[in-house]
This record gives sequence, structure tokens and C-alpha cells, in this order.
Amino acid sequence: MGKKIMITAALVGNGTTRAQTPHVPITPDEIAADAVACVKAGASILHIHVRDKDGINTMDPEVWKETITKVRAALKAEGLDAILNPTTSGSKFSDELRINHLDFIKPEMCSFDPGSMNWANSFVFLNTPSFLEKLGKHIQEIDVKPEIEIFDGGHIQNVNYYIKKGILKTPCHIQFVLGVTGAMPGDAEALAYLLPKIPEGSTWSITGIGKAHIPCMLLGLAAGCDGLRVGLEDNLYLDKGVLATNAQLVERAVKFAKLANREIATAAEAREILGVTKKVD
Repeated sequence: MGKKIMITAALVGNGTTRAQTPHVPITPDEIAADAVACVKAGASILHIHVRDKDGINTMDPEVWKETITKVRAALKAEGLDAILNPTTSGSKFSDELRINHLDFIKPEMCSFDPGSMNWANSFVFLNTPSFLEKLGKHIQEIDVKPEIEIFDGGHIQNVNYYIKKGILKTPCHIQFVLGVTGAMPGDAEALAYLLPKIPEGSTWSITGIGKAHIPCMLLGLAAGCDGLRVGLEDNLYLDKGVLATNAQLVERAVKFAKLANREIATAAEAREILGVTKKVD
């Protein structure tokens, strides 16, 4: 088999609603149950957002505590292991709310979005320079590996800028998120532009939003990616008109990877690939 590949399950995101799909996990218990199902299906990394009682995206510390506690307990009860990767995105929240949950979660990874953009021409996906400097410095202090999410061409230039400033350190882990309206499309031309520009020695993963989901997986596998990201944060469908569960999306990614002669990484193997150390048993 080829080199091991990491599968990330992006379980919920900040916008997927029950009106769009009944399968999106909203409550802490639902997120924990989906975490277990996805790890059993082959995911080694869990990218997590949380919602309030009304299903609205939140950064409430108490919701984070309840959700992460339940995720860890559910995994432990099943004898499972995963790298937890909580989000730090949230344009409407204060810098402090976007960062402080990392201190009590003590994750191995977190998201780092290195620039702003007009998301789907509907709102500003805001990541100010001052916030990114705070986040980058803090995660180095608490030893959290950034999952650097690249949506647009300028974001990769910002990564190199923050490396030079010491806000990010190498080796990096790059997560291409392609196909968002207002940013780079999920096609071969976009990946061909971005990939040569990532910092030397970086690992990289890819996901496509909506209809770009499968094309981006196939592009990533053809280009030798280190990871694939799937999940209801990025895509709702298994087939045209057929709503997916998170576990089904992981299962399909595993199948594609194996067809490409890639072996699926366990959480322990993913830690070795990424250069991170397990913090919480």
C-alpha cells in the first residue's frame, strides 16, 4: 500500500442546519455519537464546532466543555482514539472567545484561518491580523498544532508572512478548503496554483464544498495528499438527492483512498505524521 492517509471528519460546521439535513449533529450527545461513528468508519481527526440549544453556532465555554467532555468519554467507552481539532472561527465572536476554549480543551490541533473573505457573497468571514497574531502566539505557547485552512489564493501568501514573523512555525499542516463562492474553486487549476506555494515540508489535506467535494478528493489523491477532509460541514450529499451521514462520508473517503492504494492512518499514526503528541487520555 502507499503512504498512510489521514481522514478528517468535519462533523457540523457553523452553518449546516436541520432544515438542510436531519443528519447533522447539533447537541453535545449527537456530536459525541457521530464522533464515535466516524472514528469507527476510519477518521483519525475530528474537526468540531458547537451549537447552542437553538442550533446556532456558538463559542460558549460551557457548551464547549460539555461537548468535548462527552466526545472524549464516548470515544473512551468504545476504546477509540482521535485527534480533536476544535474550530477557532467565528466572525461575530470576540478574539477571546475564539481562543480561550483551547486552554481547557487542551487539544492537539485547532483551526487557523489565515485571512478574511466574502463568504458566498453573503457575509465577511473575518480573521483580522491582530486576531491571527494572538492566536498564532497562543497556540505556540500551549503546544497546539494549527490546521491552516486555505480558502483563497492570498491566504497561502499570508501563511508565509506569518512564518517569517514567527506567528506560525514549520512544518505546517495545510487544509485546502476549495469551492466556496467568493474564493478559489474546487478544481485542478486552483490546486495546481496553490500546492507549489505551501511551505516546504508541510503536510496537506483537501476538501471541496458542495459539488466540489468528490472532485477535490480525487484531485487530492492524484496529487499525493496527506489527508482528506469530509463531513456535513462541507457537503450534505452521498449522491444526487441522497442525504449523507458523517459516517457514510468517511466510509466513502476510505474507499476512495484504498482504491488509490493508500492505507488509512490511525490516530496514533496521524500524530506521527503531524508531529503532535497526545495530551489527554
